[in-house]
Amino acid sequence: MPLLDHLNPAQREAVEHDGGPVLVLAGAGSGKTRVITYRIAYLIESRGVPPENLLAVTFTNKAAEQMKERVARLLSARLETWPHISTFHSFCVRVLRREIHRLGYDRNFSIYDEADQQRLIKAVLRELGLDERALAPRAALSQISYAKNSGESPEAFYRRAADPLSERLASVYARYEQRLRQAGALDFDDLLLKTVELFEQSPEVAEACNQRFSHLLVDEYQDTNRIQYRLIRLLTQQHQNLCAVGDEDQSIYRWRGADIQIILNFERDFPSARIIRLEQNYRSTQTILDAATAVVSHNVRRKGKALWTDRGRGGKIGLYEARDAEDEAGFVAEEIDRALRDAAADSIGVLYRTNAQSRALEEALRLRGVEYRLVGGFSFYERTEIKDVLAYARLANNQRDAAALARAINTPARGLGESTLDALSAAARDTQKSLWEVIEETLTAPAGLIHARALRALAGFHALIQDLSESRNKLSLPEFFRRILDRTGYLELLRAENSPEAEGRIENLSELVNAASEAEERGETLAEFLDHAALVSSADQYDERARVTLMTLHSAKGLEFSWVFLVGLEERLFPHLLSLQDEAGLEEERRLCYVGMTRARERLVLSWVNYRRSYGKEMREGSQASRFLAEVPQELVERLNEPVFAPKPRLTWSSAANSVDDVKTFLARHQRDQGAIAHAASGASGSSPKSPWPRGARVRHPKYGLGTVLESEGEGEETKVTVSFPGYGQKKLMLRYASLERV
Repeated sequence: MPLLDHLNPAQREAVEHDGGPVLVLAGAGSGKTRVITYRIAYLIESRGVPPENLLAVTFTNKAAEQMKERVARLLSARLETWPHISTFHSFCVRVLRREIHRLGYDRNFSIYDEADQQRLIKAVLRELGLDERALAPRAALSQISYAKNSGESPEAFYRRAADPLSERLASVYARYEQRLRQAGALDFDDLLLKTVELFEQSPEVAEACNQRFSHLLVDEYQDTNRIQYRLIRLLTQQHQNLCAVGDEDQSIYRWRGADIQIILNFERDFPSARIIRLEQNYRSTQTILDAATAVVSHNVRRKGKALWTDRGRGGKIGLYEARDAEDEAGFVAEEIDRALRDAAADSIGVLYRTNAQSRALEEALRLRGVEYRLVGGFSFYERTEIKDVLAYARLANNQRDAAALARAINTPARGLGESTLDALSAAARDTQKSLWEVIEETLTAPAGLIHARALRALAGFHALIQDLSESRNKLSLPEFFRRILDRTGYLELLRAENSPEAEGRIENLSELVNAASEAEERGETLAEFLDHAALVSSADQYDERARVTLMTLHSAKGLEFSWVFLVGLEERLFPHLLSLQDEAGLEEERRLCYVGMTRARERLVLSWVNYRRSYGKEMREGSQASRFLAEVPQELVERLNEPVFAPKPRLTWSSAANSVDDVKTFLARHQRDQGAIAHAASGASGSSPKSPWPRGARVRHPKYGLGTVLESEGEGEETKVTVSFPGYGQKKLMLRYASLERV
């Protein structure tokens, strides 16, 4: 078959697998997406499997769209039906929109994004009288999310609580769930959890899905969590036609519930499973592969692969030892600038462990006029004006959506402030009703809950939402959003502002209407369009056309670049301090390093700094090179600079005879040494030695430039010097770290 002629033997073996469970261990750059897409096409064209009986799930919208495009190119004939290819969450939304009423929910449920969840959790903390300083909202949400992804209910969470803080968190979890239900809303984790509940409580629904989807293909199997694993088992309980594709060495999402044991235990869970290894890499040079493999081979929990390529050895891995973050950023920016000018690289990725590291890199790139794309900022659907308008659309679709109501009720301002919302919210809590129900009761039977002026404004808001709710099924999607912009006065307000920023926001709202038009062409309903907006993730922001991209290592998963700069390889940063508490955490950090290294096609540069400023501290602290650097075979590495503190050759009289300048240097050093001896002698005889950093001395700092000493204290490397730097003010520096020199 011509279709299979484009596959190597291992890929072909995976594509032609007869049936039953198969685990395709796909090393980095070995063509895992090719295997999935070709297998879909093969099952349809050669095995006669109806397209609608195939379900393929992955983790990002971008990966799902790419998979759809590749399958469409492979299938020459025009199909009447198509395989279902989507993310886990999108698949679950589709099931729940049809069947969630079996769990007592309305089909028009809202999906709460991170901002909605933050607002809700803060409200819950206030209700329970808990101080945000004692229980941070973001930390509480993280714990709740982890519990949900592990399939743990609030009751089970409370039973295992071992301290008062955990008990309080269990109460927050329970109240959070109660408030979600009252709002007719689900958060992202619920989309998976409720689908599993649905399948387990309504076996006929699970059975129907098993009959509908006779073949299940799962991408990135190493990143599945316990709920996704249960979903996979439920979807394959009548057949075991499961093709799982993944790489245990790229399991990097333990912090959001991913469990590496799921892929490691595949043969135990599916005794008849077949294991196929994809070890030929099509992306990187052999040197890069050898270096990355050497690092990850230090892990114990892995199945193991021997990656190879026919692309040649390639150059050595670059290593740059920087003095500080500014030095590191300057080096990276200079190398990128040169590579772009020389056309040495068509795409460059700068990868780091934490978002905070991007600041110095951005400054250095801007200084050199290098254009870059930063991944991790706001996506289109996270922009304020977009979220404001979507709040009206959500409220028109589901009046119980408390988060959407709170956002829309006074946007634009209509005289309904926080005090009004607080009064309505308190009434909702007391009566166990939704905010919308309280509003309707307040308007039909005013009981002094809010004053007359606010009551009139509330009546206008209520009439507006009623109008939009009635319009949503009568108008096309773009017409509906134009009606929101017109009836709310949002566009009019922005036009009156008459500023460049307002003009940009107007353009964004025009693009929202365009997005609605495209959704209309795809045949989407309002609910489906809102689902799409809610499920867009930061991973979908990557622009393949960008020549230089800055992103975290986690965001870089699945991407590749001609050149990669992997920066900040220091102990406590990478591997991260929070991951050093157990061996599992350290192994995941090592896998993250492997992921970063294998993003590079031709050139890989690693860097670390001797001094880095810690969060909230004025002084820089000494750093230690990451253990991962020591795990790279030294014969694969080339140093791009001398070590910052490499011992300098001692200058002697014989070596000084090479030049007049060297003679002068030798004599000056000799004179200084003699002075130091005399100075030490005078100190020994009882005279108080003078400070080498006297008040008024002129000094130079690598970042702050020239300055004047105001005060010094301590001795030797422990000396602390207070210096005044023009334009920077006074800085207190410790000599051990400050890199200060006398002028």
